Amino acid sequence: MTSHPSAELATFASVLRYEDIPAPVLRRCEDLLLDTLGSILAGARSRPVLSVDKFARAMGPGDGAAEVLVSRRKTSPLFAAMVNAAAAHMVEQDDVHNGSVFHPAAVIFPPVLAVGQALGASGRELLTAAVAGYEVGIRIGEFLGRSHYKIFHTTGTAGTVAAAAAVGRLLKLDPRQMLDAFGSAGTQAAGLWEFLRDAADSKQLHTAKAAADGITAAYLAQDGFTGARRILEGAQGLAAGMSSDADPARLTDRLGTRWALSETSFKYHASCRHTHPAADALQQVLREHALAAADVARVVTHVHQGAIDVLGPVVDPRTVHQSKFSMGSVLALIALRGHAGLSEFDQGLKDQDVAAFRDKVSMQLDQEVDQAYPARWIGKVTVYTQDGRELQGRVDEPKGDPGNTLSRAEIEDKAVRLGTYADAASEEEMRALIQWAWRLADLDRVGPLLPS
Repeated sequence: MTSHPSAELATFASVLRYEDIPAPVLRRCEDLLLDTLGSILAGARSRPVLSVDKFARAMGPGDGAAEVLVSRRKTSPLFAAMVNAAAAHMVEQDDVHNGSVFHPAAVIFPPVLAVGQALGASGRELLTAAVAGYEVGIRIGEFLGRSHYKIFHTTGTAGTVAAAAAVGRLLKLDPRQMLDAFGSAGTQAAGLWEFLRDAADSKQLHTAKAAADGITAAYLAQDGFTGARRILEGAQGLAAGMSSDADPARLTDRLGTRWALSETSFKYHASCRHTHPAADALQQVLREHALAAADVARVVTHVHQGAIDVLGPVVDPRTVHQSKFSMGSVLALIALRGHAGLSEFDQGLKDQDVAAFRDKVSMQLDQEVDQAYPARWIGKVTVYTQDGRELQGRVDEPKGDPGNTLSRAEIEDKAVRLGTYADAASEEEMRALIQWAWRLADLDRVGPLLPS
């Protein structure tokens, strides 16, 4: 097989072994998996997820080996992954990789779990497949660059190929088959940001389809179905159609020595990641100066262009989900409630105090922040007080970033809060899932996670 970036990346995903992966990376993968299970269950009762589940019930088999976590029924891997992936991205608590501006977990763990259950895969096989998906998806997101993210939702685009890589590893595709899977996944890759202007449900469709289309691509490749050999960097490939600053060198950046999965961040606030740096910086100012919300006259957030592109269209949030993409709404919850969590967003949508504080918040492009992005997400705010002071806040690593990460105890606590949020699981069931995740590497077979 001719060597080129797409082929090298496909070969890496195909031949990756559990023994090749450093122990800290595997432990981090377990952390991310547990975090994702909590996110899936937290999204279980939301209307968009229920719509996807209803569609899956109508179109998919009524029985199978793969588990739909949100409704505790069984179906085929494709439809189970579709529903679980939609749920994983619903409450804005799933992980993010800064440099690629990509949410890997929502499009990798649902298909890996569903296919792993259907195949009777071991815990080690599941972890290896997930790592392969992370390493592929993150590099593709970095390759596609900032111009791509301005219009396209990278989790839907790069995520489709990431899902194919993960499932392909479970299916034990050889390098040529894996490259075919990349080709079929890449030609299906989609996801546009326009939905934000209308408070539409498309974000859940992005992850649902990325997971399902990745499964489709991998299974077709196993059967000999061919795909474009240079789907990523080719003359009419992904970058040609979706990017103006693509860098093919990012596709193979230190494969096997740089473990991009370990660079992934946990989301502390239940909102779009672009709001987190400013939220942490505002918390810092409020805490250090003992300020209440009423003491604040206005807040200027100093942000990168990507934040303006994604958050700028949301000026009057009409749904809870849309409010998570409003910088003003998020900072209002920080100032008024001290935290921007799931219940705070539920209660804050129609709160007049939240709306009033939202109107005090503005975004301003900052050259330092913009130049550091996306490798670093710096948080800077200027707070103007009612008594005439001008106060500065700065956070270089938001809570959840690798250098300011969550401990396993904090990850467990978050998972329990998420899993019980919509009554999709009991605390006892979440405690059992926690123990399952920490024992995963020793399991000979991945079976059902929740009782029917």
